[in-house]
Amino acid sequence: MRSSSLFWPSQVVEALRDLEKGPLHSGVDSGELLFLAISDIRNSLGLSTQPLAPSVSQGYAFFFDEEMHAWALPLLLMSGVKSSKWFEEVIPALANLLLRLPSLLEAHYQNADMIVDGEGGVVRTGLRLLDSQEAGIVFLTQKLLSFIVVDSVAAIFIDNREPNREQKEVMIRSLYDDYSEKQENKIWCIIHYFERISSDVPKGIVSFERKVLPLDGNHLGISYPNANFWSTSVIPLCRFEIHNSGLIEDQSNEAVEVDFANKFLGGGALRRGCVQEEIRFMISPELIAGMLFLPSMADNEAVEIVGVERYASSFRFSGDYVDRRDADTLGRRKTRIVAIDALCSPGMRQYREKLLLREINKAFCGFLSVSKHHCLKPLRETSSSSELFDDVASTSTGESKGKSTDQVSVNFPKNCLMEQQDNIGVATGNWGCGAFGGDPEVKTIIQWLAASQALRPFISYYTFGMEALQNLDQVVDWISSHGWTVGDLWNMLVEYSTSRSNGDTHVGFFKWLLPSLYDHYS
Repeated sequence: MRSSSLFWPSQVVEALRDLEKGPLHSGVDSGELLFLAISDIRNSLGLSTQPLAPSVSQGYAFFFDEEMHAWALPLLLMSGVKSSKWFEEVIPALANLLLRLPSLLEAHYQNADMIVDGEGGVVRTGLRLLDSQEAGIVFLTQKLLSFIVVDSVAAIFIDNREPNREQKEVMIRSLYDDYSEKQENKIWCIIHYFERISSDVPKGIVSFERKVLPLDGNHLGISYPNANFWSTSVIPLCRFEIHNSGLIEDQSNEAVEVDFANKFLGGGALRRGCVQEEIRFMISPELIAGMLFLPSMADNEAVEIVGVERYASSFRFSGDYVDRRDADTLGRRKTRIVAIDALCSPGMRQYREKLLLREINKAFCGFLSVSKHHCLKPLRETSSSSELFDDVASTSTGESKGKSTDQVSVNFPKNCLMEQQDNIGVATGNWGCGAFGGDPEVKTIIQWLAASQALRPFISYYTFGMEALQNLDQVVDWISSHGWTVGDLWNMLVEYSTSRSNGDTHVGFFKWLLPSLYDHYS
């Protein structure tokens, strides 16, 4: 809750100061004792609403304490040398960060809403709950983000934010109860992030935006499109690039990277989940912060995140990753991620026009630059982007040493939306397929249509070797050679889906559209 003064309770300050001084002072030199220290902090904050299962403590010991590894098959668990460094160096540094969190939040709230639009109005950018149907944006420094993610360490390892959720889903408990190498690698990614920020806190800026296509049609911008909107569109189809190998996050064209999201941002990232979205949240842990203030997405909503840093090269943790992407004028790394949630287990229902419309509008909302916030640009180009949100230099007790008064004003240049989006395409793949059970051929076409209607110059599609898409290049070439518009292709998709729904055809969209191509291969 916002108040005139943000602070930790005295018991928490005392506990963090003890941890800050190292294991010789705090006595915390093992996983079991770390669990007890975190539990005490949670009790002081009133967060422990129910008893924790004994295996949570055992999970800590299993991961951090070498003597617990003798009977275990896994080979990646923390060694004694690394564990000693963790408790002697990393834990004290993280405690120091937590002590400084109140002063960083104070500075954030003092400066975050000092952005103006082209008409002189104030744009709210401060940390707040962006509830459903509330379009808006939050700007956070990576420093503040790191503090928030560290502050969530108890939620990562002891997750009872949802009272009805069984404790067996806690990430670190599952190591002990039911070991999974995937779970261990998830924890290693978080551990590595903590190690990185304990020695060098990043200095960029990250924005989190809830994007909304209004349902009522009474807004100046684009409202939630109906079927007629799509069937009559004369927008040409954008360029379609196919990649049969590689990963979305490895693309190098500054494209918007699609997060195959759960409607609850992050999905099972902090629990047992280990599909595309959860993996992305592990290699870029700053994304975790968005789970705190971006509630469930409705059908007409998407979430766009710009500027997060990547800390691991892959989900199977194999060491450090240095993210060398350039930053924009606001200090945001040029990594653009858009979270869109597909229908889950739609079965034959996915071929109904109503659900086709839901999926294409969801992708369209994600791919469209609906917000003028993308046009933010410092008025004074010579000023450091880090001044946009002044980080208060503070001591370990959280007291401010002072702050800069040289704030940076921001405006929205005319026509900057088109200027900034000219070369930014969409990098995606089999969205809504796999665990969600969507038709990969239909989902591919839906994303192509949405990217084209959103005026994206290209779509880079990563097939991940899916057999159903082995003829995608021939299908794309055939469609492109006929100069179809968005409306033309949408109408063909609806015709096919109606036939499929009625049982008039049982083949995939590609074979239905180009039977001769498949006859040739057969």
